[in-house]
Amino acid sequence: MHTSHLLRALKNQSIFLILVFFSISGTSFAQIPRQYLDITVSPVNQDWTYTLGEKVEFSVSVTQSGRPIPVENVRYFVKEEKMNPIKEGPLVLKEGKASISVEGMKKPGFLRCEVFATVDGKEYRGLGTAAFAPEKIVPTVLMPSDFDAFWNVGKQELAAVPMDPKMVRIPERSTEKVDVYHVNFQNVKNSRVYGVLTVPKGEGKFPAILQVPGAGIRPYGGDLAKAARGAIVLQIGIHGIPVDLVPEVYSNLASGALNGYWNFNAQDKDLYYYKRVYLGCIRAVDFLVSLPQYDGQNLGVQGGSQGGALSIITAALDPRINYLVAYYPALSDMTGYLNKRAGGWPHIFADSNLKYYNNPKVIETLSYYDVVNFARILKTPGFYSWGYNDDTCPPTSFYAAYNQIKAPKEVFVIPETGHWTYPEQGVKSDNWLFEKLKK
Repeated sequence: MHTSHLLRALKNQSIFLILVFFSISGTSFAQIPRQYLDITVSPVNQDWTYTLGEKVEFSVSVTQSGRPIPVENVRYFVKEEKMNPIKEGPLVLKEGKASISVEGMKKPGFLRCEVFATVDGKEYRGLGTAAFAPEKIVPTVLMPSDFDAFWNVGKQELAAVPMDPKMVRIPERSTEKVDVYHVNFQNVKNSRVYGVLTVPKGEGKFPAILQVPGAGIRPYGGDLAKAARGAIVLQIGIHGIPVDLVPEVYSNLASGALNGYWNFNAQDKDLYYYKRVYLGCIRAVDFLVSLPQYDGQNLGVQGGSQGGALSIITAALDPRINYLVAYYPALSDMTGYLNKRAGGWPHIFADSNLKYYNNPKVIETLSYYDVVNFARILKTPGFYSWGYNDDTCPPTSFYAAYNQIKAPKEVFVIPETGHWTYPEQGVKSDNWLFEKLKK
């Protein structure tokens, strides 16, 4: 084999292996976590939801392979999300079970119980979260008076930049039903957006879906499944780098130059890292609607975590988006910590970060980027899904945004899920999106 062909084959093999981990479908949501020791913590109310002030009883079960086993150092604490414990102590199990009672919250929010136990020197954790009037959670972040004007100026800046699209077909990834392309196009500030485009083969026009990514730096392989189902799908990265490089490039960037990118230039609303990202998502819409295979009228956006935020934001900024799907959106009500409650990822105002970022400039900057303020202006129908046990994007934060949405909305809550999804959530959201796009 020629040396260049060999290198390309090795590169493609490496990308394939890492994509197995991140899911070739494109929606790289984490899957169900499993532990050797199963610690189940559940509020006794069937839907895990309580009225304000109602007492909560958490049911605890500690098992291995469905049976109780001897464990050590069993302890628990109860707290409002991300706050200090309000009740804690050792826990005595009887045949692997126990219960914990605690006074309910007097204000809307979430009360979390965490249980720890040790087996063979390793500590395991389980958690359950009770909701108190989550539909009444109000945001803490303020809406800037010039919010619309700020983003209109950004969109004008973008519109002045030629798109300069480039497409390279990937024959080894294409199938009898789908063509796959590496694509890139011009964004603001001499940057480019890179992604993978999957296009159904055959006659006719097709609806389109923009897939926006969760946080991190990684390659992408395209969503062949949705393309085979009859939709053009553009899966983008946000960092202005190609999405088909060898894995070491991304791990090195994640540990080096792009480590903590979500905080870059947070003191300046015009230089903040996410400004180029948000405008890049609009440029991705520009690219999709320019494709000759696009049907010209049916366009959706979907993502989880950071991608859930970008789904809401892109739909709020770009009226060409008809429908959105968002899982546990990040970047929501980030100032929650400044008001003695959980704030959204990236937890910029959490205790460990306060000395670096708790200043008026950062607070002002983030108000232009917080999902809450995009939710306030959102007009796009959406499907949303999440659970109450999310450590990464606390439900208090995304309910603060969700409750501001006046557009048609549907939510599918599975309380026990955290920052991960059951396959059924993906099936339900995809079916919702395809039903809407093919009307």
